[in-house]
Amino acid sequence: MPSKSTSRKSKGGKENERISFPAVPKNCVVTGGTGFVGRRLVEMLVERGAEKVVAFDISPKPSDVVDDDDNDAKKDSKRIVWMQGDLRKLSDVKKAIKGADCVWHIAALVGPYHEKEMYEQVNHVGTKNVIEAMKFHGVTKCVMSSSPSTRFDGNDINGLREDELDFPKVFLQEYAESKARGEKAMMKENNNKDFFSVAVAPHQVYGPRDYLFLHNFLLNAKRLRIFGDGENLISACFVDNYCHGLILGERALYPDSPALGKFYICTDGEPIKLWEMIDNAFVRLGFRSLKTKFRLPGWGFMMPLAKACDVVGYVLGKKFKLTPFSVRMLLINRYFDISNAKRDLNYEPIYSYDDAWEITMDWFEKEWMPKHAPEVETPTKKSGNAKKR
Repeated sequence: MPSKSTSRKSKGGKENERISFPAVPKNCVVTGGTGFVGRRLVEMLVERGAEKVVAFDISPKPSDVVDDDDNDAKKDSKRIVWMQGDLRKLSDVKKAIKGADCVWHIAALVGPYHEKEMYEQVNHVGTKNVIEAMKFHGVTKCVMSSSPSTRFDGNDINGLREDELDFPKVFLQEYAESKARGEKAMMKENNNKDFFSVAVAPHQVYGPRDYLFLHNFLLNAKRLRIFGDGENLISACFVDNYCHGLILGERALYPDSPALGKFYICTDGEPIKLWEMIDNAFVRLGFRSLKTKFRLPGWGFMMPLAKACDVVGYVLGKKFKLTPFSVRMLLINRYFDISNAKRDLNYEPIYSYDDAWEITMDWFEKEWMPKHAPEVETPTKKSGNAKKR
């Protein structure tokens, strides 16, 4: 297939570099197409030459999508079909997938606050619906978005490869268990003939339109404190880097590919300190630095408190935001060796962490702050850009 040249943003969000990427399938389907990752994937598939991309989601077409033929970027939106439907309804999924060359299964119920049965219905049963719809229409390729949390057992992950990680005997959260069940079902369908699938995951994905990771930390800027010593390392992944990895996943779906039925992780590369990343966002956006506040003992105080919240929540039939899982994720190392993705998917980040961070902070300054800063606290006067690492 011919290559497609697209613009790439550098620091400050300016489009000043063009890079050629291999062409993508003509007809694409993205489940979860209005979400943080899904929507960016839809855009990047169009940017790389897809003639039609069905963005299937339980949520309606985003309100900020503009259809105007006077602008080339807006013309691209004409190639996007926004289709509202329920992943739990096979008839809706069949309608969305009809005619696809490849399905990118991104849709999932995330976060720790839903009922167990809802996770099961969306993340496991919904995935089985995708499988059945693909078979019904003769669609042979699926790239499934997975999560490293499906392999977490609660211990530090210090630079392990994906093949050194396995599903735990006991899952730490209901989301992870349901995602693992869905992934197992999808990968089991590989037959090297007329069904090809691969699982590709990010770790700690961030970027413009992030209303999950940095968003939640920033909303709690006034009361948030560093847990423990603040030295724990993580791998992070800019949303464009992850979507690039997802697109590369499709190119690895062919007979006898080493990637078939495998699990891969995409990151920005070198690990970073979680709390330094969060603090840099606070300082950049004008909030008080976490380093000026007292720190909370992690294992000796926050973990027992979280366990107590679990007990109280069970008695009251409620779910609290402070859980043993969330505390653990804020204390342990979680960084990965992505050499398998580099070898089998030909993955390399298309943005450095520094460039990706500038693009992300630019969006938070221009788009997030005017809407959400009053909910947090009055930002202090900026004292210049914070170091990013």
